[in-house]
Amino acid sequence: MPQHVPSTPPLSAALERGDPHRTASHGAQRPPAFPPHPRRIVFLAHRDLDNPSAGGSELLVDKLADGLTRLGHQVTLLCGGPASPELSASLEQGGAPIRDYRVVSAGGPYGHYLRARSAFTRRVGDCDLLVEVCNGMPYLAPLWHRGPTLTLVNHVHTDLWKMRFGGPLAPAARIGRRLEHWALAGAQQRNLLVAVSSSTAHALRAIGVERDRIRVVHNGVEEPGPRADRSAEPLFVAVGRLVEYKRIDLLLRLWERVRPVTGGRLVIVGDGPERERLERLAGPGVEFTGYVTEAEKHRLLCAAWLLLHPSAVEGWGLVVTEAAARETPSVAFDVPGLKDSVVDGETGVLVRGESSFAAAWCALALAGRERELMGKAARERAAQFRWGRTVRQFRVVAAEAVRGWGT
Repeated sequence: MPQHVPSTPPLSAALERGDPHRTASHGAQRPPAFPPHPRRIVFLAHRDLDNPSAGGSELLVDKLADGLTRLGHQVTLLCGGPASPELSASLEQGGAPIRDYRVVSAGGPYGHYLRARSAFTRRVGDCDLLVEVCNGMPYLAPLWHRGPTLTLVNHVHTDLWKMRFGGPLAPAARIGRRLEHWALAGAQQRNLLVAVSSSTAHALRAIGVERDRIRVVHNGVEEPGPRADRSAEPLFVAVGRLVEYKRIDLLLRLWERVRPVTGGRLVIVGDGPERERLERLAGPGVEFTGYVTEAEKHRLLCAAWLLLHPSAVEGWGLVVTEAAARETPSVAFDVPGLKDSVVDGETGVLVRGESSFAAAWCALALAGRERELMGKAARERAAQFRWGRTVRQFRVVAAEAVRGWGT
């Protein structure tokens, strides 16, 4: 990993001042070919928020796109796999606005990776800044876009490739891993990359991305509405897309050890390809809700005694902050992303093994006063992360990406 250069100010401090540092350039700078403050911004991403498979990455892009639109920018989201036939039809008629920003289809959920360049040319045409959202499979936008490009990275999928493509698909995992690493560390050349946490920034540096090309912009959270009542009986909640790396199966195994001690219910919020298998594994006291409305999620996070997050890796762990804003502490593994969103021993508990997870779960369930104090600390910390702040910080980096292009 590259050594820290003392003369380079910390990323977080630079962002707080509103003037993140720039990569030093040698010799005279060419005049910028684009306006210093990008007005036309395009996000290139796998999904939009209306997609049934949408998660934290899609919510982040939606908040950025909506916030930048409110600040006067013209924002377009170019994505794959529209959410519904109605959405598909509207997009085929020229990209009708779905929200305050424009949503344009680049093709199907997988084919759009190959069609991104032609879709950009046909459906968008030009922009002041292209933001490539990299969630594993890259678009390689810097190789074909003749203008400023900024890459948004939730997390580097290094170990997740093996988890998703195991057994006979192991060669595909190796290819995917190498392609992702090359796209982030090699193809970006001098472009800036936005990481959503210090863990993601560290992972980028570990695969060869220079420190001075990384900016950290944290996820935000909405100011929650009026608090709903805390459940009188033990209620434990897990929220997320039901896929392998979220490890809900592990949570179900641990529940069989925890339930005799705590009693109560375990509620799993979310849907995904693993749901049918997980429902077969579930024992007594487990409820699967599927997707829920924001109002119902708010009620459940307020009512929960604990948020449980057994994921193997996250970029940030947005639901941790959502629960924290409602005074609900978390139990999670000490893994990238979650160790950024959970302050161990203060806003929740971080553990390293399955037995430790079960022990922390039981201990906090039985310690009402400690749980209450952690919940209050979690709410205070969550107040530091609001979407408005996220949008403003991203806008600063966007302007820097445009100013530095071609220098």
